[in-house]
Amino acid sequence: MREIIVNGIKVRPGQSLNIDIAIARLPTHTLIDLPVFIRRGKEDGPVVLISGGVHGDEINGIVAVRRMLEDNLIQPLRGTVILMPLVNVYGFLSNSRTFPDGRDLNRSFPGSKKGSLASQIAFMMSSQIIPQIDYGIDFHTGGRMLSNYPQVRVDFKDKKGFELARAFGTHFILDSPHIDKSFRKEAYKQRKHILVYEGGESMRLDDYAVEEAVAGTLRMLQFLEMVEKAPQPKPGIILPESSWIRAKVSGIFTSSAKLGQEVRKGQILAKISDPYGQVKIPVKATHNGHVIGLNNNPVVNAGDALIHVGRSA
Repeated sequence: MREIIVNGIKVRPGQSLNIDIAIARLPTHTLIDLPVFIRRGKEDGPVVLISGGVHGDEINGIVAVRRMLEDNLIQPLRGTVILMPLVNVYGFLSNSRTFPDGRDLNRSFPGSKKGSLASQIAFMMSSQIIPQIDYGIDFHTGGRMLSNYPQVRVDFKDKKGFELARAFGTHFILDSPHIDKSFRKEAYKQRKHILVYEGGESMRLDDYAVEEAVAGTLRMLQFLEMVEKAPQPKPGIILPESSWIRAKVSGIFTSSAKLGQEVRKGQILAKISDPYGQVKIPVKATHNGHVIGLNNNPVVNAGDALIHVGRSA
């Protein structure tokens, strides 16, 4: 049988363990632990990581993993599932994407045992968690005032990753090359395959984004023959490329486009007006595709990203 050891603790077949990894202390000397929940089946099989909160203000992913734990949805028949609802505890405490020093954990891999706080946690993930796993799904959201429609991002060159993205079965599959120093790229360098799920907006709960995160995870685990039942998949439209339509002028942004909507080149998707009703500038689709991201901010500046449109294959 495969050996699973996390933080020096051996996980035996059929066991469910909750392990706290001590990571650092607050300035008050309060100890900060990183909770890791492990569910191991009685039979050998793949090891899958389910993680949320790499960015501390992306709450939907945290809630999705919490729901899987709360409702006891993950009890693998074979293999092992490692659940980490909240990786960036510091960002969560301050409602921030980053660490107190402004560093982004998702640009800090593989990290260093003696580096910045973000670097130390990246090192722990690189040395203790990634070597244990085969596959993973990392939950994210859009930024502040930026909503993403449920989508999985994967480097299309990663054939196994693409296969898992199809199995995840949410609305869109977007080609997303690995980014230097990211969690996903470090995993890929270690020959692991991690998908990124995007759904909703940071600091705002989106029930549907959470629902699709949970459903997609169960579909992926079913594909890996780790669970028996999963919700029916969505069509899974493949998007080899995407681009943002940006504001040509500053003003009040009013969108008629809806997330998930199919659009045609030249179609008016929004308008930008001045506060006085003197100027109205249409915002048009620059190519055919689907709306996968939307700016919810009513006041925009020239150059701001407004509508993210993915081009279908």
